[in-house]
Amino acid sequence: MDIPWWRDAVVYEIYVRSFADASGDGVGDLAGVRERIPYLRRLGVDAIWLTPFYLSPMADGGYDVADYRGVDPLFGTLADFDALVAEAHGHGLKVLVDVVPNHSSSEHPWFQAALRGEGRDRYLFRDTINNWQSTFGGPAWTQTPDGQWYLHLFAPAQPDFNWRNPEVHAEFLDVLRFWLDKGVDGFRIDVAMGLYKAEGLPDVGDQSFKSVSPVWGQPEVHGVYRDWRKVLDGYPGERMAVGEVWTDSAEDLALYVRPDELHQSFNFAWLQAPWSPTAFKKVIDDTLASVPYATWVLSNHDVVRHRTRYGTADPGTGLARARAALLTMLALPGSAYLYQGEELGLPEVTDLPDEARQDPVFVQSEGKLPGRDGCRVPLPWSAESPSYGFSPPGVRPWLPQPSSFAELTAEKQEGDADSTLEFYRRALACRRELAGDIPYTLEWLDSPEGALFFSRGPLICAINCGTEAVRLPAHDTVLLSSAPVQAGTLPPDTAVWLRRES
Repeated sequence: MDIPWWRDAVVYEIYVRSFADASGDGVGDLAGVRERIPYLRRLGVDAIWLTPFYLSPMADGGYDVADYRGVDPLFGTLADFDALVAEAHGHGLKVLVDVVPNHSSSEHPWFQAALRGEGRDRYLFRDTINNWQSTFGGPAWTQTPDGQWYLHLFAPAQPDFNWRNPEVHAEFLDVLRFWLDKGVDGFRIDVAMGLYKAEGLPDVGDQSFKSVSPVWGQPEVHGVYRDWRKVLDGYPGERMAVGEVWTDSAEDLALYVRPDELHQSFNFAWLQAPWSPTAFKKVIDDTLASVPYATWVLSNHDVVRHRTRYGTADPGTGLARARAALLTMLALPGSAYLYQGEELGLPEVTDLPDEARQDPVFVQSEGKLPGRDGCRVPLPWSAESPSYGFSPPGVRPWLPQPSSFAELTAEKQEGDADSTLEFYRRALACRRELAGDIPYTLEWLDSPEGALFFSRGPLICAINCGTEAVRLPAHDTVLLSSAPVQAGTLPPDTAVWLRRES
């Protein structure tokens, strides 16, 4: 049976603003990404996912799109994009781009026309409003000078589209074709469960990401993705789409990845799970029982980096657990999505000065919520100051980097066998070598208290989440471990890959 490339792929998320700055303005750009393609190829990933680089006022880091078919000058040009795709493909990497269909920028020509009273049905304008709240804080409605209100489930500068208007459908089908014609291999769909709202926009008591809600997960959204799937299937090369679907059940998640809809959906239950073998096992069981093709992710541009989540009080513990979780994730059936900088062991930056923060979550909450800037701090590449090689010498990046990044640069970790970077390279290389030997099925093994053991054919993965060392399961060879394994025991906060020949 032919296996699609994305089923077992390792995809590396690039938050373009914070990856690499080639232009020297302190902001990451497409040319900077292109320069680092050899680094990503050597890391061992199969694909890259680019966060929005479209024309945008940057009210929400580019997720407020003013032109879905252009490149913001902050990030380069369409020619830069074409060169990046060619470079990535030349190194055997697939390219995914973000598409943002729930809302546009308030600077989008359609919304500017709507403010003039033209084509308002493309958005959700109302004379009276309900009790819905913005995900970023405060009311989800803003009043226009003529007295009407428009809906924005996120920032006021991100008005929600009205997906009951056929013009919106047609527009996004054309947007997909535009980027597919430019050679992209797939799309990550922002707020994929959000497009439709319940008829009548009724008040809600609970607006969290639930399976059944007037705000999220309306059944009509599946028709959109069936139409999108037809477009994707009409192009060669197994083009694909993965949805950002927040839901409270694996069963609801599975509705988005039926054979005629999306190829994949993010499995956020994995990154939400606490450091617990019981919690990990439940997420794995629920996921593999519900979706045909699983995805796994530990960090992204919207959540606290997992090194910090796993060890807030003790950075050493956090890093040990982050490495163990990575090894466990890579042993699971399905694809893995990495977030830039996790291969360097970067922590969340929790002490950014208030005046430097730009995330609308921080701004709209008036500082009550820290926002997401802490996981978006520009990457440290080398010892060069003041940006650790992110920008050319002498240029300060758009967010300040902590002094602790000096010990975590890619340059410093290069060739150091104990570094997180080299550990990631070994893990991804070993995963690739094993690919032809292990089935897309998982078998649980008897596990001591505090630990979790499973096998996939000859591969055994063991993780110890407890406080005491445990005996390793029977095996022939130790392939890779997240920390030293000696005398047949697995230390706390450590994972290991073993091979058995029979």
